[in-house]
Amino acid sequence: MSIAIRAYHGADETALIDLWNRSMTHDPIDAAAFRTRVLLDANFRADGLIVAEEDGALMGFVLAIMRQVPLFLQGLEPERGWITAFGVHPDRRRQGIGQQLFAAALTRFAAARRQQVEIAPYTPNYFIPGVDMDNYAPAVAFLEKLGWQVASTPISMRAELTGNQMQPEVVELEASLVNNGIEIRPVAAADLPALLPFIAESFGWDWYRFAQEYLLALFGPGADDICFLVAVQGERIVGYCQQRRERFGPFGVDPAWRGRGIGRVLLARCLAAMRAKGFHCAWFLWTGRDAARLYEREGFRVVRRFAVMRYTLDDMTR
Repeated sequence: MSIAIRAYHGADETALIDLWNRSMTHDPIDAAAFRTRVLLDANFRADGLIVAEEDGALMGFVLAIMRQVPLFLQGLEPERGWITAFGVHPDRRRQGIGQQLFAAALTRFAAARRQQVEIAPYTPNYFIPGVDMDNYAPAVAFLEKLGWQVASTPISMRAELTGNQMQPEVVELEASLVNNGIEIRPVAAADLPALLPFIAESFGWDWYRFAQEYLLALFGPGADDICFLVAVQGERIVGYCQQRRERFGPFGVDPAWRGRGIGRVLLARCLAAMRAKGFHCAWFLWTGRDAARLYEREGFRVVRRFAVMRYTLDDMTR
């Protein structure tokens, strides 16, 4: 049978979700997630969801994204593109289907004058930070063979909260901060005028977007699911931390105020608040190796390792 490489059709939904779950076994989705995070993404275009069809059945797919709508002050990022998900039916691998799909995706990026494509640090609707190096090891090898390079290796971590206690050294550290005029406390409405500019200036617009989403829920319906802490010295915000249900983060400290233990107290206090609400674990998808040491001190362990893959299209766009 011949393979047809074509754009996604609305009637493909059930088959596409089934193919996704067969091929991306550690990152399954349901219809609600597919509709809200793929079809209703402002940057989604049907010709960017490229499928491989054989005799009426879907055998592979690649989800390729280019910005149609600016992301805050990051704008349209016209030089960049992203692949956020891809897969080939387990029974049809190593038969050239993946190569055809990626060739079609890269041709589309090149036609749009994109210079660099990454898997998969796209906001707002990425599914995983990159390619899981353990669970999808053959995919990493496949991409490297096609000329993709590993740009970074973020890790995902998780902490069990049942029985977890505040460490005495953290209590002492917090007391020392208080003696130096630094307080860790829940965010208040009075903090909002200073908080959001602080996040945008110190950590960027994607963190701003995340914080705004949580704060909209915290000061409206859904407050019981959220903890949002700030570190302040007088009226100055020097750090913050957020959590929704069992998902922890992001959190950060002003670079000028790091090295004083503020981050560790923010982390520990947020985990304590999660335990008090009855949550039994905390997890997040993405951090670097250096930050992992702080998390490990509070009981987090690595559960997944990813490779952010990058492909340079310079030669194709000249």
